[in-house]
Amino acid sequence: MPETPTPATMHKTPGGATAPGPLAGARPVPGTSAGGDGGRSAGERGRTVLAVGVVEKVAGMAAREVAGIHALGSGLARTFGAMRDRVPGGKSSVGRGIKAEIGEKQTAIDIALVVEYGVVIPELARQVRENIIDAVERMTGLEVVEVNIAVNDVHLPDEPEFEEEEEQVTAPGQRPKLK
Repeated sequence: MPETPTPATMHKTPGGATAPGPLAGARPVPGTSAGGDGGRSAGERGRTVLAVGVVEKVAGMAAREVAGIHALGSGLARTFGAMRDRVPGGKSSVGRGIKAEIGEKQTAIDIALVVEYGVVIPELARQVRENIIDAVERMTGLEVVEVNIAVNDVHLPDEPEFEEEEEQVTAPGQRPKLK
């Protein structure tokens, strides 16, 4: 199995010297660069790279702070996520339902969500967008150029939670359990 690159991973430069290699799928954060000190501040002596998952988690946490969101992700993503959460040692994904693309200085974010019945969707979308932009720009230093929101469902007050529905599913040929 190939090793996942880390900040300590070394690679050869054209002159034969070794230099730290970047994380796979990560991008440098604006305002940071590599090189000698030359009288520069500490912030200018090296570079910081962000994995896509970092931006997705920050955006996911920021979206969850807005009242009126029932869940993040499409139905399929929530189904696989619920199964993954039940596996011993599995981690829940804060970034579920979030897709980020990172460039050198900018990022674009797509989010899929389920809203609670009764919320004004355009107002909710504006609040989610503002919260994500504020959190991602503040925490990562990347400029958020767009936040695309897809509302995939409306959760009705009398609908059972997903996990309750999942417990009622039985294998073919089995009787459902009575409560």
